[in-house]
Amino acid sequence: MPSVSDLRKSITIESVTGALALALGLYHLAIVSGLFAVSTMEMRLTHLMLAFCLLFLTRPILTATKGTAADRVVSWLLVAATAGASLWLLSRWKDIAFSGGLTEPGDFYAGAVIVILVFEAARRGVGAILAAITLIFFLYPFVSPYLPGLLNSRGYSFERIVIFLTTDTQGVYGIPIGVAATYIIIFTIFGSLLSKFGAGDFFFELSRRLTYGMRAAGAKTAVLFSTLIGMISGSAAGNVAVTGTLTIPMMKREGYAPHQAGAIEAVVSTGGQMMPPVMGAAAFLMAEIVGVPYVQIMGVGLLPALLFFGSIFFIVHLQAVKSDIKPKAEDTGDDRSTWRVVLGGSRFIATFALLLGLMLTGYSPFKASFWAIIFLVVSELLWTRDFNFAFVRRLAAGISDGARNVAPISAACAAAGIISGTLAISGLGPKIAILIDLASGGTLWLALLLTMVAAIILGMGLPTTAAYLILATVVAPALVKLGMPTLTAHFFVFYYGCISTITPPVALAAYVAAGIAGSDINKVGWTAASYGLTSYFLPFAFCFGPGLLLQGTTVENLVAVITATAGTFAIAIGVVGCFNRPLTWPLRALALAAGALLLFQGLATAIVGALLLAALFAADRMRLQPGINKI
Repeated sequence: MPSVSDLRKSITIESVTGALALALGLYHLAIVSGLFAVSTMEMRLTHLMLAFCLLFLTRPILTATKGTAADRVVSWLLVAATAGASLWLLSRWKDIAFSGGLTEPGDFYAGAVIVILVFEAARRGVGAILAAITLIFFLYPFVSPYLPGLLNSRGYSFERIVIFLTTDTQGVYGIPIGVAATYIIIFTIFGSLLSKFGAGDFFFELSRRLTYGMRAAGAKTAVLFSTLIGMISGSAAGNVAVTGTLTIPMMKREGYAPHQAGAIEAVVSTGGQMMPPVMGAAAFLMAEIVGVPYVQIMGVGLLPALLFFGSIFFIVHLQAVKSDIKPKAEDTGDDRSTWRVVLGGSRFIATFALLLGLMLTGYSPFKASFWAIIFLVVSELLWTRDFNFAFVRRLAAGISDGARNVAPISAACAAAGIISGTLAISGLGPKIAILIDLASGGTLWLALLLTMVAAIILGMGLPTTAAYLILATVVAPALVKLGMPTLTAHFFVFYYGCISTITPPVALAAYVAAGIAGSDINKVGWTAASYGLTSYFLPFAFCFGPGLLLQGTTVENLVAVITATAGTFAIAIGVVGCFNRPLTWPLRALALAAGALLLFQGLATAIVGALLLAALFAADRMRLQPGINKI
């Protein structure tokens, strides 16, 4: 019989958070499996309660206070407050709903606690910038009577705002947290289990073999590997941290400068959030907010994602030509044939095929991912034939890690709920759309430029999910008002939210890559921004060319594929400054101009861009520069 002291020693922060994370993961898996049914509000309340408890126990008040007694005391107090307020609202939500919104003082006090906790969870889980932005929007109804012009409006009491934000599905417990509690957590569990069962090792080995013997094989491996892993992680900085430790040293051994290796990894890791079938968390939010099936989001995102990765693939090859990096067959240390490697990872390929097939046949993303998880677990058991306690521990660890990963996303979603709720009750949303319309003079080009700047600035300090939620709520409606299709407007802000992670001066993915590469962070950041130049043109191009989103006619779509591929190649030539041999600056400018024209749909731009590109090739062939090999 264990003593009280032994029991106390076994109950640690790690064991409690592990149990909470496992409970959160199993709770959502049980719901999606149909083992039991809960209402929407019950699921969202329970999800946020467990996610916040996880967050408060795993993230310190400040980095300096980590591990201190004061930090533990405050964290446990926040957990108690989270549980108490959430359980109160869980016990009251039916009475409030069935009475038409009648509340009592306890509802207000519990709601006020939840609102305060959202600010602290956003600060701990995402950062002070998100908490500050959320606070600004939250304060607007109280200061609006004193603001001039269009921003002036009637005021609201603190009690009314709190009640609206915490007892209605337009606030904290609105669509964003609903998506986190359905789509996102199931996919984070799916990605975590893939990682635990060795999908990352398989993808890396497969990528190495597909590029074996090529010029710049290490860099091309990085492109393929990060594309595959990015579909699992959905986080640019996280992808760099996972894949960069393998790929950056490979590229440096090949002959790439440290800042070039870091920049390549930062760019390809950023693109993982855009690559179907499993895009980043923001893509699931987009499907719910816009009101279209996730399969449609995948279809719209396919060509831009392929162009993004095609562009960096061209760049790594041309950079190798410029740096005279020769093809070399690096020993993999694995004597298996490529087909045996593919066979060894066939369960992962089959899992992705099942996931995609189910979604294409009409299954919801979370149902499809649930069955993909079941298939993955069963196929792992059949492959390893090793059902023991170690396997159960791996399975539990995968579920727990997936649930842990969703906690900061849930904090961002709850904060976005406060922003969208404030916009709804105060009428600020339509006013922002009017302000953007006035600032742009009704010109779509200028409105897009303003939106791009806002998206990049927000994305510099926020994860893509949080940046997209704010932009989708505040800015995207203004673009729709100017006549842009809703899905295109949301995809525009989503895209810039993604590439903000490689945009200086605050380029998070580039900073992580710089640390691994041992290079100057600013040098890596600016190099990454130049390598990702195509991605800065693409959103403008698809706003005026439906073929780039595969939403035009068959002919428009086919022409867009051809011209855009040529355009990305031309931009890559201009960025690197090399084709068969290094180019002069006038020729680089010519390549960039040709690429930009080819990216933008239209007969006139395509013809002019093609002529410029042909002129570039002709000029390159006429130039003689001995000592540098051709491709």
